[in-house]
Amino acid sequence: MSEGWGGPTVRGSGGGLNRELCRTFGHYNRHLTRLQHNLRETKKFFRDLKYSQGPTVFPVVANAGPVGEEPPEQHPAPSAVDSAPAGGGASLLTGQLSSIAFPRHEEEYLQLTVSCHPCLLIFGQNCNAKCQLLNMLLGKRLLPTTKISEEHCKRRRIRFTHGRQTRISLALPGQYELVHNLAAHQSSWETIPEEDLEIHDDDEDLAHQIAELEVTLNHSLLQEMDIVIAPCRGFQSAEDTLGEYINSVLPVITFAISEAELSTLDMNELQEIKEKFALPIFFFKVLNLGSELISPQNAETEKSSLFRQLLDLDYLSSSHCSCGAPSTDAKAQSMLVEQSDKIRLLSTFSKQVLQQRLVDAATILNIVHYRCLDIFINQAFDMQRDLQITPKRLEYTRKKENELYESLMNIANRKQEEMKDMIIETLNNMKEELLEDAANMEFKDIIIPENGEPISSKDIKCCMKQIQELIISRLNQAVANKLISSVDYLRESFVGTLERCLKSLEKSQQDISVHITSNYLKQILNAAYHVEVTFHSGSTVSRMLWEQIKQIIQRISWVSPPAITREWKRKIAQDAIESLSASRLAKSICSQFRTRLNSSHEAFAASLRQLEAGHSGRLEKTEDLWLKVRKDHAPRLARLSLESRSLQDVLLYGKPKLGRELGRGQYGVVYLCNAWGGHFPCALKSVVPPDEKHWNDLALEFHYMRSLPKHERLVDLHGSVIDYSYGGGSSIAVLLIMEQLHRDLYTGLKAGLTLETRLQIALDVVEGIRFLHSQGLVHRDIKLKNVLLDKNNRAKITDLGFCKPEAMMSGSIVGTPIHMAPELFTGKYDNSVDVYAFGILFWYICSGHVKLPEAFERCANKDHLWNNVFALNVFPFLMRNVGS
Repeated sequence: MSEGWGGPTVRGSGGGLNRELCRTFGHYNRHLTRLQHNLRETKKFFRDLKYSQGPTVFPVVANAGPVGEEPPEQHPAPSAVDSAPAGGGASLLTGQLSSIAFPRHEEEYLQLTVSCHPCLLIFGQNCNAKCQLLNMLLGKRLLPTTKISEEHCKRRRIRFTHGRQTRISLALPGQYELVHNLAAHQSSWETIPEEDLEIHDDDEDLAHQIAELEVTLNHSLLQEMDIVIAPCRGFQSAEDTLGEYINSVLPVITFAISEAELSTLDMNELQEIKEKFALPIFFFKVLNLGSELISPQNAETEKSSLFRQLLDLDYLSSSHCSCGAPSTDAKAQSMLVEQSDKIRLLSTFSKQVLQQRLVDAATILNIVHYRCLDIFINQAFDMQRDLQITPKRLEYTRKKENELYESLMNIANRKQEEMKDMIIETLNNMKEELLEDAANMEFKDIIIPENGEPISSKDIKCCMKQIQELIISRLNQAVANKLISSVDYLRESFVGTLERCLKSLEKSQQDISVHITSNYLKQILNAAYHVEVTFHSGSTVSRMLWEQIKQIIQRISWVSPPAITREWKRKIAQDAIESLSASRLAKSICSQFRTRLNSSHEAFAASLRQLEAGHSGRLEKTEDLWLKVRKDHAPRLARLSLESRSLQDVLLYGKPKLGRELGRGQYGVVYLCNAWGGHFPCALKSVVPPDEKHWNDLALEFHYMRSLPKHERLVDLHGSVIDYSYGGGSSIAVLLIMEQLHRDLYTGLKAGLTLETRLQIALDVVEGIRFLHSQGLVHRDIKLKNVLLDKNNRAKITDLGFCKPEAMMSGSIVGTPIHMAPELFTGKYDNSVDVYAFGILFWYICSGHVKLPEAFERCANKDHLWNNVFALNVFPFLMRNVGS
C-alpha cells in the first residue's frame, strides 16, 4: 500500500463513489438544462411582449439589491384587482400591463444560477487531509500526502478540470496561462511533484505567486464538475478563497479533517465562513497517515468530539443523525462523516446542495410566471368590462341629457305665467320692507350735508344708483330662491348622475385630445345647467335677472337735484318698484333661459359625438389587446408556468409511480398513485397534449386549479410533473397529481343512492359551482362523471379542463352534448351555462338512475347525439319547459 493512500477500504469505494457522484451531477445537469430553456423562453416572452406594445409600455422593474448566493426573499404578489385603475382596463401605458415585467434582481439571480458550473471546493485542516480527500475522489494518488509540517506551508490553489489529455500548467485565475518550466514537464509522473505545488519565496514575479495550478484530466467525474483545492492558510484564507468563487460557480463545499478535534484556527475559519456565506459543508474525517484502523469505540469517541464542536458552531443540529445520514428536511444541511467507508454520503450531500439551488431557482421563476399570469387574467376581466360598459355609458349619457333638456324646456315654456305671479307676489310681500330699508340706507363714499343742503347732480346719481342696487339685489335673491324650488328635483336625478357617468368615461380615455374634450363637456354641462346645480346669487340666471331689472330701472328720470332725506329715499325706491313690469321680466327670463338651453344642448351633443368617436377607436384597440391576451400572451406564459412548477415538484418529490388504471377520459388516463409529496393515496391524471392548443388549455387549467383556494367541494390538486420520457421518449406527458376519491356520481347512481343522499350531493355540487363562479370561473362541463364522491358520499367537482374565467372565454363550443345550454352554441355565453348543466345533473339526481332523457334515448352513438344537439337543436324537455 502506498503511503498516505488511506487503506484498501478507500480504494475499494472509489469506483462506487465515482459512479454515484457522476449520477448525481448528471441528474443536476439534466434538470439545469430544463431550467435554462425555461428561463430563455421567459426572457424571450417578456422581450416579445415589450416590443409588441412599444418600448415604453413595459418598464424594467429595477432593484438595487445585491445578487448573493441566497435567493431573494419572496413576497406575495399584490392583488391585481386592488391595483386596477378605476377606469377602463385597456390602459397600457399607465394600467396593469405596465407591471408585467421581469424584475431585474430576480432575472440576475436566475441567470447567475443557470450559468454557474458545479465546483467541488476542498478545504481542510491541513494539506495532507485535503490531498487525501482529492485522491479518494479521483481514485488516483495524484497529490502527495507526505507533508510533515504545516508551519511554513505555502501550497498554491489547485484546480482540476476535464480534458482529453493530461496537462498541467500555471495560470492566472480566469485569465491566461503563464510560461513556466514545471518539474512535471521534465518527466512522466503519477503524483504531481511537490515543488510544482509550492509557492517559492525567491520568486519575485507576482503573477507566479498568485497563479493557480491547473490540472487537466480525462476523468468521468470532471466531466460533470470542477474540483478546486484551497491554498494553504498562510497564503490565502478560506473565506477569501470562497469569496472569489461564490458568484462564478455553484459551490459544493467539503472540509477534510485529519485530527481528533478541530483546532482553534479551524474553528475560527469555519465561524467566518458561517457568518459570511451560511452555506452547508460536508465534513469528512480522513485517516491519519500510517495509523491503524480505529476501533468502533474510539471512532465513536472521536466522532462525538467533532460533533460537539460543529454543534457549537451551529453547523449541525442535535436532531442530526450521528451516522451522517441525510436530513429529511428539503433544505441542504451540513453533514459529518467520520468513517472512510461512508464517503459515498458525499453524493447524498451533493444532491441536496444541487437540488436546493435548482428548487430555489425554479420557485422564483414560477413566482414570476404566476404573478404575471394573474395580472393578465385580471386585466382581461377589466378589458371585457370596458368593452361591455363603455357603449352603455355613452348611450346612457345621451339619453339622460335629452331627458334633462326636455324637462328644462318644459319648465321654461310652462312656468312663464307662474314666474310672473311669483315676481308680483314677491314684490308685494317685500315692498314695505324694501322701502324701509331704502329710507334707512347709509350711502357709501358720498358725504351728505347735515343742514339738508342739496348736493351735486353727480352725487344724486350715485345715491339713486345705490338705492337701485339695493332693490335689485334684494329682489334678485328673493326671486331666485323662489325659482329654484321648481327645478331643484332635477339636480341629483339628472346632473349628478350625468357628471358621474362622464367622469367614468373620462378615466377610461387614453387620447389626450379626447381627455380635454371630456373636461370641456363637463364645463358646458355646468355652465348650461348651473341653475339646477347651485342657483345661488351670482349664478347665470341670477345675472340675467339682475341685468333685466337694471335696464328697466335706468329709465326712471328725475328733476333738479333735491335734498337727500328719508322721504326722498323712500320716493326713489317707490318709483323704482312701481316701474318694474313683472310680465316683461318673466318673459325675458324664460326667453333667455330657452336660448341658453338650446345652445348648451347643441354643444353637448357635438362634444358627446367627439367623445364617442375617441372611445370607438380606443375600444377597437382594447378588443385587439384582449384577443392577444386570451389567445397568445396568457397561454404562452401559462405553459412556462406549468413547466417551472413541474420542475419544482419533481425536484422536491420525484417522479410519481403509476399504479392501476382508474379510468379514461377524452384527453387522458387516470391512474392510482400510492403516495407522492406526502399525500396518500393519490390519483394521477396523465395527459399527452397532441398539439399547441391542447398544451395551452392544459397549462391554463393547471393555473386555474392551482390558483383556487382550497375548498371542500373541489378536488385538491397536489402538483404536477412533466414526463419527457413518456412512451419511450416519443412524446411528452403531463402528470397531474390530485386527491383520490371513492367513485364518481355516475357509478354511485348506478349502485343506488337514497333520496336524502342524492339531495345532499346536489347541494354539494351547487356549493362547488357557486364557489367557482365567485372566483370568476366557469366550469363548462358539469356532468355525472365530473362529480366525485368520497366514502361518505359527499361530492366534489373535478376536471377543470374546460374551466375558464369569463373574460378568457373565446366562445368555443365545449362540454358534453346533453349538458350543453342552447346559448353555448351561439358562442356568446356566461356562467349561466353551468346552471343549465346542473339542471340536467339534477334531473339525473332526482330520477335516481343514469338513463338518458327521453329526447336523447334513441341516439345510437355519440355522433348521433351531437347531431341532435348541434344541428337539430334538440334539448331535454325539462329544460325546454323551464325556459318557456
